Amino acid sequence: MLAVAEHYYHFDGRSPINQQTRDLIAALEIELAEHGPKLPVYWGNRNWHPMLADAVRRMKDDGVRRALAFVTSAYSSYSGCRQYREDITRAQAAVGDRAPAVDKLRVFFNHPGFLDALAERIQDAVQALPDSARQNIQVVYTAHSVPTSMAESSDYVRQLEEVRRIISERLGVGNHALVYQSRSGAPGQSWLEPDVLDHLRSLKSRGLASAVVLAPIGFISDHMEVLYDLDVEARQLAKSLSLPMVRAKTVGVHPKFVGMIRELILERMDPNLPRLTIGPLGPRSDVCCDDCCPAPLRGEVRKTNP
Repeated sequence: MLAVAEHYYHFDGRSPINQQTRDLIAALEIELAEHGPKLPVYWGNRNWHPMLADAVRRMKDDGVRRALAFVTSAYSSYSGCRQYREDITRAQAAVGDRAPAVDKLRVFFNHPGFLDALAERIQDAVQALPDSARQNIQVVYTAHSVPTSMAESSDYVRQLEEVRRIISERLGVGNHALVYQSRSGAPGQSWLEPDVLDHLRSLKSRGLASAVVLAPIGFISDHMEVLYDLDVEARQLAKSLSLPMVRAKTVGVHPKFVGMIRELILERMDPNLPRLTIGPLGPRSDVCCDDCCPAPLRGEVRKTNP
């Protein structure tokens, strides 16, 4: 925790994620006002103000009886999906009687709006590389590392690999890799690898690329783990290796991504609307099964159907 806290000193001691969330909410409010449905937007965090229980309490006070929850995580895993559902349940319990019912929207890794926005961000990054560095570019897709026990009890890696495949095919990229970043936890615990820094060192030593584009497909905004782990640590390493590097922006408030949120709302309100996806994995269920993405148990690997 002390090592992570040190990262914040590079950014005036504060995380950028709350402002990025405000920007996304503002963009969504405009989207809903212009195209409908005209719904109020509430905001609750897991770990910092505004807290989720406070948001649920405000909904109750405003007379809201039912809500849809959009979680800013595109993939299935315990920490990226199920844990948020547990957070919502705890917030409802804290608010008590007449707390609104909340239905979580499905994960959206393969929704066209998310994939279109990602592809445009990555294409922009490729174009930003100097012509002299474009002989053999590698697109390095990054996502948050998780314990291997968590990965083995969910569809997390499979979904990331699907996004990597779709985007690479769409952009005509033949040289690409999926790596992980922002590992935390006990040193003896097994986490997904390779780490992005180790991959850059290997890439340079083996001469496998003339330049790299880092594409943080595992994140939707340029928050601290993107800004520090990629824009500071990875950039410093790439410079020391004389390896040209550009980091693609996350989807942020890209219009196609904001439009996707509206489409997820509409499809949940009307079961007759199609569930838009790209690729063979299809849409995830609206309601997760009871044993989906269980919390990892120390010293035990649990495998279930995600």
